[in-house]
Amino acid sequence: MAGSAMNILIRTAALALSLLLAACGGGAGNSAAEGPLAGASIGGPFTLTDQDGKRVSDTAFAGKYRLVYFGYTYCPDVCPVDLQKLMAGLRVLEKSDPAVAARIQPLFISIDPDRDTPAVLKSYVAAFHPRLIGLTGTPAEIAAVAKSFGVYYHKQQQDGAAEYLVDHSRATYLFGPDGKPIALIPEDGTPAEIAAELKRWAGG
Repeated sequence: MAGSAMNILIRTAALALSLLLAACGGGAGNSAAEGPLAGASIGGPFTLTDQDGKRVSDTAFAGKYRLVYFGYTYCPDVCPVDLQKLMAGLRVLEKSDPAVAARIQPLFISIDPDRDTPAVLKSYVAAFHPRLIGLTGTPAEIAAVAKSFGVYYHKQQQDGAAEYLVDHSRATYLFGPDGKPIALIPEDGTPAEIAAELKRWAGG
């Protein structure tokens, strides 16, 4: 379902950037402001619609670390599994380091605006974490925000079929309180591993 080729490109680029920073002295001693994605052209201003139907801009999250995942509610496998693990990791951190966890705002941005209405998102995000915010918008708005975040997606629909899947890249970004990218969070990790990675970058 996910765009494996695009996933490889994204992760390879992030790894290459991480190694480059390490060679320049930005390795194990990285602070939250100097993560592997520091300086990368990922993210940017946006205004979308949340699960309550309210217009929300990126400025609403100023001062918060932002854990950003792109997917869609009709995703049959990858998205719900990733979200379950990511939110389980956040819950682990909430128990061990509540102050650190409170500084992190999880965001789920839909790449299927035709079906992911605010009402659909509301019940979906509530199933994973009470603080998870779902964001959707017009097709043009979603295309613009996906482009700025380096996210690939493509609707796959057979002629005459009512239902469809959306092929998309798979990456979980952590942004700092200033909205700048810090690191990729491994959605394949265990909850404890995800919690440790979140604390690594947001706990400073």
